Amino acid sequence: MELSVLNIAGKDTGRKVELDNSIFGIEPNEHAIYLDVKQYLANKRQGTHKSKQRNEVSGSTKKLKKQKGTGGARAGSIKNPLFRGGGRVFGPVPRDYSFKLNKKLKRLARRSALSLKASASAIKVVEDFDFEKPKTKQFVEFISNLELSNGKILFVLKEPNKNLILSARNLQEVNVMRIQDLATYNIMHAKHLIFVESSIVSLNEVFNLN
Repeated sequence: MELSVLNIAGKDTGRKVELDNSIFGIEPNEHAIYLDVKQYLANKRQGTHKSKQRNEVSGSTKKLKKQKGTGGARAGSIKNPLFRGGGRVFGPVPRDYSFKLNKKLKRLARRSALSLKASASAIKVVEDFDFEKPKTKQFVEFISNLELSNGKILFVLKEPNKNLILSARNLQEVNVMRIQDLATYNIMHAKHLIFVESSIVSLNEVFNLN
């Protein structure tokens, strides 16, 4: 698959880049995408939720009433979960939600996500550029020139660029990241993907290394 390289004004430069079919042209594996996205979200969970069990709430352990003869259910103490202020039954406790996936599956998931975006014509390639200084207005104009004003945008760089990162920082719909940090969740969460030309060239190397 070939894509035209655009300039910062959104015009065709006359150059084209070849998208590797082993990355952008495979049959998407939706289950691999599901597992990778699930792991990404699970790994972000703090897992610090906690409620007090019966042995942790304050209160007397004195037996409230005699065992039999009251006509009601027996009760051992005021900490009984059935009473107001009592402990919680099977409440949440701190835990680690993270889990592992092998590298081959994660690589397949990212390739599948990129293939889905490519098939939906949601990928654009722009020539490498930089701003003289961080300027959000310039970045907004750049996005407007590409006619990508609607939906979340993922802007992928080969190397960190301070001016571009700071220019897009205040835009809620735009996420800027390096090619090495590209995750399946980021790809699927974005409606449009913008690659700088140099990142496309190094994409195959990144997939082979990771």
